[in-house]
Formats: sequence, C-alpha cells, structure tokens
Amino acid sequence: MAKPTEPENEASPRDLAARAAWLSFVGGLTQDQIAADLGISRQRVQRLVARAQAEGLIRVRIAHPIAVCLELERALKARFGLESAWVSPDVGTGGDPLGGLAPFAAPVIERIFLGEKSRSIAVGTGRTLRGVVEHMQSIDGSHHKLVSLIGNVAPDGSASFYEVIMRLAEKTTAPHYQMSIPVVARSPEELELFRSLPHVQATRVLAAAADIAIVGIGQMGRDAPLLVDGFISPAEQAELEAAGAVGEMLGNIFDSNGVYLDHPINSRIVGVRVPTGHMSVLCIAAGASKVVPLRAALAGKLMSGLITDETTAKTLLKS
Repeated sequence: MAKPTEPENEASPRDLAARAAWLSFVGGLTQDQIAADLGISRQRVQRLVARAQAEGLIRVRIAHPIAVCLELERALKARFGLESAWVSPDVGTGGDPLGGLAPFAAPVIERIFLGEKSRSIAVGTGRTLRGVVEHMQSIDGSHHKLVSLIGNVAPDGSASFYEVIMRLAEKTTAPHYQMSIPVVARSPEELELFRSLPHVQATRVLAAAADIAIVGIGQMGRDAPLLVDGFISPAEQAELEAAGAVGEMLGNIFDSNGVYLDHPINSRIVGVRVPTGHMSVLCIAAGASKVVPLRAALAGKLMSGLITDETTAKTLLKS
C-alpha cells in the first residue's frame, strides 16, 4: 500500500491542525481514517492533534453532569447559603485548576447573556475571568449592558494585562462601559480627582446598580495578584497581612471573617465594592491558593454564587 502523500501547498498549518482535531474529537475518526481523509501520514495526524491541543484550538464541554459534582453543588449551597453553585470535575494531579474551570464556567456565563430579560452585568478583571471569556462562544447579548467594577490602569500607567470587559463585549456584542482609571489612587486627593471625572461618576453609578457582578478573588502572600501586578508594594503587602488581610475582591481587601478592612489602601480603591444593593455576586475561583480567601468571603456573605472545582469544593466543605 502506497504511503499517503503530504500536501504540497498547505495554506495554514493551524487550519490543518484544527481540521484534524475536528475529525478526531467531533467526527470520531481514528488517526488512520484522518490520515486517509486528509492525505497525510498517521504520524503527522498525531502531531497535528497534539498541536491543536497545545495551542488551545480544542475546547471540550461536558454535556453530562457528574453526580459527585452535583452533590458538591448542593452541599455548597446548603452550607454557605448560596443561591447558586457550579462545580467542575478535577483536571487531575498537577493540573492547572484554571485549565478545567475556564471551559466549565464559560457556558454558565453564556447563559447569563442569553437570557431574554435585559440586565446590567458588572465585571471585574483577572487571570481567571480572562480565561473564562476566552472559552466563551460568540453570542448575541446586545440587549444587556456591560460595566466595569474596577479600574484597569497600574500605578506606572500601564494597562491591566488581564482586562476582561473589552474581550467580553466582543464575544457578546453588549454595549460596555469601562472604568479607565487606576485601580488604586495614590492619595485621597487623587481619589477625589478620579471620582470627580464625569465618565467615572457615570460608570460607578451603573456598576453600583448592576443586577449581577461577575468577579474573581485574590489571595494574600507573595503571589497576591495585587502585588504581582504592581498595584501594591511589598511593604504594603506585609502591612496588610499584619492587619489581618487574607484576600481581596476587586482590590478591596478583607479579613478571615470576610469583613473589609478599615485600611488606607481600601479607602483609595477607585472602583465599586461588592455586594451593593440588590446585586447578585458570582465568584469564579479554584485552586489551593484560593481556599483561604474563598472561605473568608463565604463567611462574610460577599458572594451569592460560586463556580469552583471539585477539589476546592471538597476543601471548603471540610472546614
């Protein structure tokens, strides 16, 4: 039998990788069948599918709810008085929790935007939320409003690397209102100046009146997002921990009881603190570093909904 010939004029290797992955995961073809269909070798099919996985061209969604995860969801709602909870299956020992959480959370967020009733949806920033948005499909959510809860500028003037609202607006076609200001003002005078700007005033009013807030959560310590991203200094980080800080939501720092600290840094956050008014707060977080801040935020009733993973849920329920 003659060996399949390689295509001479390949327009895009990524296109071929995506097609091979599609035939494998959606079409259910074997590697030999894909090789014959595409006119390439079986070894190349293996490389193409591996490339598609490595470059994130494959997105898997589980349609069948896993019983253990459903039970954990029920337990989280009962234990912490949550209105809603979703638990994703674990990705295995050593795996990145976000790798399993993001594709699991994406359809949950999509359903919010697919709701027929117009809503005002406020969002935070961060690696977790950005990962979730990247896994979302493009949908029509143009009847909703998107608004930022937090600034997107670091003290050095650079933009936040994990900005979410622009990408989410692209995915949903929803009109959006950014908060184009620093996360933390350097002084009370600067805070007053930022908050006096007409566009900031308008955005803060919209954010405070939002129907639902979608947020992540940050831990304290050397890997604290506020520290790593340059919003606070190492000295400020140490000072906050000495004051009892265990986590933060939208830059607002809280203690082990989920109570926001009476601290100068908290008083200089330019954005909106949640929850406020009738707002529902949906937090998306998983992983060992998130357990302490999640436990505190749950104790303080800072959220009404949680999307997390199997291991994190079990750890929270043990406490």
